[in-house]
Amino acid sequence: MNPVKIDPTKALDEMLVTQRKLSAALGTLRTMDDVQVGVTPKEEIYREDKLVLYRFKGERAPTAKIPILVVYALVNRPYMVDLQDDRSLVKNLLAKGEDVYIIDWGYPDGADRWLTLDDYINGYIDRCVDAVARHARVKQINLLGICQGGVFSLCYASMHPLKVKNLITMVTMVDFHTPGNMLANWVRSMDADLFVDTLGNIPADMMNLCYLTLKPVRLMQQKYLGMVDILDDKTEMENFLRMEKWIFDSPDQAGEAFREFLKEFYQGNKFLNGGLKIGSHEVHLSNITMPVLNVFAEQDHLVPPAASRVLADHIGTKDYTQVEFRGGHIGIYVSSRAQREVPTAIHDWLAMRT
Repeated sequence: MNPVKIDPTKALDEMLVTQRKLSAALGTLRTMDDVQVGVTPKEEIYREDKLVLYRFKGERAPTAKIPILVVYALVNRPYMVDLQDDRSLVKNLLAKGEDVYIIDWGYPDGADRWLTLDDYINGYIDRCVDAVARHARVKQINLLGICQGGVFSLCYASMHPLKVKNLITMVTMVDFHTPGNMLANWVRSMDADLFVDTLGNIPADMMNLCYLTLKPVRLMQQKYLGMVDILDDKTEMENFLRMEKWIFDSPDQAGEAFREFLKEFYQGNKFLNGGLKIGSHEVHLSNITMPVLNVFAEQDHLVPPAASRVLADHIGTKDYTQVEFRGGHIGIYVSSRAQREVPTAIHDWLAMRT
């Protein structure tokens, strides 16, 4: 084994730089207030149980004829799409004239233990779609589903196609059994009934730990070592802390809906295998006949591109477009590239389908 060669001069320089950054950090941290997230003004238009439906307010009136309803995942807070002023999918869509609404699922507690996928999709989402349509005075809306919210949106569009003008899915898994999908492989043999019957609602901390251990070195070591490099930069530290706030500001999961999602999708892979039923409705992707835009990330470790790309082979519409974003699962919302590319792709696609 060759001995490790260390340049004493270079090592000393690096130590001095680190020392200076750590010293400067004291001054940086003293001047920092609590970081703010969800920066775009919005108004509440509907409320039910923990859920609140908002309409975002841009600097000018929207020009789009059909509003967009954003359906985010249950497992994280939806302000990721409006994280900060220069990292906001919402702000950029508003700037292009879109009319944007979003569902905030809130924080489930013991009262929500028995909520089912039927309650979420044929209940909450359906009533929010109706509320948006009434508010905007239209008969159909555009649906933008993100991650797990994209799965919900595919189900909804299949069961209620007459209410959806155009469907957009972002980082949405369709095939839950693709090779190399680490998360799907982990949970495929899990005893979902024992898990939920024991815990009831699924604690957010447990879910976060699961996601972090998918990339333990990158997500639990490297990023905090890398934080040393920005300790003397207030703006960069605020950006870092906003992401940390979002990562750990996760709701618990309603136990029954979690059980169903795990068994129907991660274990049963029923979008592809068939037999999916939500409440009294059978779900068939072939019922999705409205135009579909599918946006996914090339380096996504949670939703591998192959898991999303197969949507083209199973939906009923011939008007299908896919956009492959060069980035990861989070970068598709907050990277500078995403700010340039994703809102433009969505707006331009919708503009041709009004």
